[in-house]
Amino acid sequence: MSIRCTVESAFFIAWSCLEKSGELGAPDQSANVILDAIEAQLRTGERRQLMLANRAIDTYRAHAAKDNAAEREARLG
Repeated sequence: MSIRCTVESAFFIAWSCLEKSGELGAPDQSANVILDAIEAQLRTGERRQLMLANRAIDTYRAHAAKDNAAEREARLG
């Protein structure tokens, strides 16, 4: 399987999972976080699409939690 197909499959898996769970935010930002996570893993040599997808989901959730905490902090002062 080519790298392009691997990336597309991993992205689709991660996107579908987050979409079904209702966790996706703004589409552009969500796509960037997922793709950046996949790209970072590819640079380390990871090629397994499920591993790429699962780690991208974890990265997205951590990013979303950080954003939510920052928003709460800003509201509460």
